[in-house]
Amino acid sequence: MGLPQPRLPPPALPAGPAAAGCRPELRGQNWSLLPATGLCHFATLALALLVLLEALAQKQHQACRDRQLEAGSKKCPSEKTSAWARYPHRMDSLQKQDLRRPKIHGAVQVPPYQPPTLASLQRLLWVRRAAVLSHINEVWPNLFLGDAYAARDKNKLTQLGITHIVNVAAGKFQVDTGAKFYHGMPLEYYGIEADDNPFFDLSVYFLPVARYIRSALSIPQGRVLVHCAMGVSRSATVVLAFLMICENMTLVEAIQTVQAHRDICPNSGFLRQLQVLDNRLGRETGRL
Repeated sequence: MGLPQPRLPPPALPAGPAAAGCRPELRGQNWSLLPATGLCHFATLALALLVLLEALAQKQHQACRDRQLEAGSKKCPSEKTSAWARYPHRMDSLQKQDLRRPKIHGAVQVPPYQPPTLASLQRLLWVRRAAVLSHINEVWPNLFLGDAYAARDKNKLTQLGITHIVNVAAGKFQVDTGAKFYHGMPLEYYGIEADDNPFFDLSVYFLPVARYIRSALSIPQGRVLVHCAMGVSRSATVVLAFLMICENMTLVEAIQTVQAHRDICPNSGFLRQLQVLDNRLGRETGRL
């Protein structure tokens, strides 16, 4: 009689879908490949998680920098902090040299004065600034520029309180007034027989007339009228010379000052003489 054969347990099903009610389509699969497949899924999930964490970290860092810019907080780590940790000597040098902020220089250097050309002066004179034409205008405190009509209007002169008159068109065939014309009036007379001609040298009177006007304006209640026939060329030229010599103006500044109150138009010859004066004064004062 033979020994009874031991009953062997049924073969254990591999862990996985076949552990309980394995689907028919999974039967017969090679379950030895499942561990490798699980690792692949795990690696994919881990990589996705790392990407997500990195995106969250960048978003948090950006939000922190935005809060720092708005509130001026220094609690959040910044690129400057990390750069300081990596290159302490370099950052210390940058801080000492103060290169992290724009440098503010001292006074802005004014470009050297450029003497105006004759063409530029003529263009400047074409710009009319006076709103109303008049026989007489105050172009500088207590200094008036006018024409022959204003010079002969004794009532107007008295009304304005004129104490000194400079006639740049004196002479028998020009504005022939003179000291006799103003006899009995409390004013002084200075006459220059000048022609409104580009070849006439008016520059020889620049300094004497400037000194006369300055002396007249320095006395109490001093008021000066400078005139010629029209009050735009000869008389305007000596007024410009006065402003340049006694008020330290450039030629352009003098023209703009007078032109703001009265239309003037010195002839080309007088403009060239004023240019020479402008250059000489520029060298003496250091503008050139």
